Amino acid sequence: MPNSVLPQEGSQQQVTSQTRVVQEDSAGGLDPDRFDWQEVWYPVCYIEDLNKSQPTRFTLLEQDIVLWWDKNEQTWRAFIDQCPHRLAPLSEGRINHQGWLECPYHGWAFSGTGKCEFIPQQTQRTKAEVSQRACVATLATAVRQGMLFVYPGRAENAAKTKVPIVEPLELDPDGWICLNTFRDVPYDALTLMENVLDASHIPYTHHRTVGNRANVSPIDLEIIESGKWGFKGTWAEGPRKGTLGRQDTTFIAPGLMWHDLTSKQYGRTLTVVYATPIRKGECRLFARFPFKFSSILPGLFLKLTPRWYAHIGQNRVLEDDQIFLHYQERYLEKLGGSTNFTKAYYLPTKADLFVSGLRSWVNQYKAEPFKEVECLPPPLSKEMLLDRYHSHTKKCASCRTALTRVQRLRVGIAVLVALIWGLLPLLMLIQNQISIITIVVSSLVMIIGLLIWLGLGKLEQQFYLGGEIPPRNLPG
Repeated sequence: MPNSVLPQEGSQQQVTSQTRVVQEDSAGGLDPDRFDWQEVWYPVCYIEDLNKSQPTRFTLLEQDIVLWWDKNEQTWRAFIDQCPHRLAPLSEGRINHQGWLECPYHGWAFSGTGKCEFIPQQTQRTKAEVSQRACVATLATAVRQGMLFVYPGRAENAAKTKVPIVEPLELDPDGWICLNTFRDVPYDALTLMENVLDASHIPYTHHRTVGNRANVSPIDLEIIESGKWGFKGTWAEGPRKGTLGRQDTTFIAPGLMWHDLTSKQYGRTLTVVYATPIRKGECRLFARFPFKFSSILPGLFLKLTPRWYAHIGQNRVLEDDQIFLHYQERYLEKLGGSTNFTKAYYLPTKADLFVSGLRSWVNQYKAEPFKEVECLPPPLSKEMLLDRYHSHTKKCASCRTALTRVQRLRVGIAVLVALIWGLLPLLMLIQNQISIITIVVSSLVMIIGLLIWLGLGKLEQQFYLGGEIPPRNLPG
């Protein structure tokens, strides 16, 4: 099957005049009364977290895919993660010296279009690789704003469907300082969208992280325009009792939203969230925080902050509501899901207008991403809900590297302390007398080394597991 690749940032690929004039339609397919989740571009990875030397596995709408760098065409590819020979996952294979994706089972090799280029087991007289059955199914890819997008729907629709980007970033790409994170969260994409569209939960849920209960006030939301594409709304007073100014909200169906806030005190701030559906009850969250500060120092501070360190703090914020969102969507499912949300939820204030707007959109356009008869899996344990390693660390280039360095540093300090501990008595035996200064200095080095070792141990744990008690519930 031919692969469809839109022009990608930083690639050598040429844009033809024919491509430029293609009409970009909104996502969701051509049916004006139904939203098709297959006919959508979804972000799957930040480019900086992908490794060009090896394939990466991802699951999109319950379909396993493999992402890999085609060095021959200088572009990212997405294949269905099954070799046509014996259905082995190609993500377990490698990119060989010819730049082809090679199956780990029998070495069949595929070029970027999905065409089989080599079957090691056949004789020279046979040409099994020319059969259409030897090809891998491919998905269209595109790179926008530092993210790799994949289109799971019909290939001919990919070029006609707009990639969901954050328009303010596109208008001034060099004028923003942006913090990015991601995490695979244990609840649906719609549950995530519902949560992040709801600005009223921040003072309570995120008290002591990014919120404060003292800032609670009535919220009067308004939806300005809406359609199959999503909706736009505004909060005239804005957060923190109106001290920061008006906040505008954009929801681009089915899985992108951003809050846009400009204040004289801090400058302009966006809170951007993408929700990419993995399977029922799980999605990948991409959170982006672009800033235009009114002064230089905050921007300089953010630029100097290591990405992995920022991710630790952002993971803590995500865990503020991770557990109850996991249960909330199960309670909603038992009460009839989106189709019955007006009875399942009691939404008496305008603070919930964007929540009801999202659920009404789902109902109006029959926009459930998975079959309604398919039930959510059983709830996970608290430890699994707070897992950071499998949901983020091992998939993040920055955090994975930082964890390895912390572990190596701990080993080095432990060896140093052990050497000092062992050599000091030996020196006392060899020399009948040893200076008090040597003993004091050696003891101080051991104590400091031990404290650093313990501190690094606490840091190491933050790459693996979140705190059981959220900051809002801590005493004092």
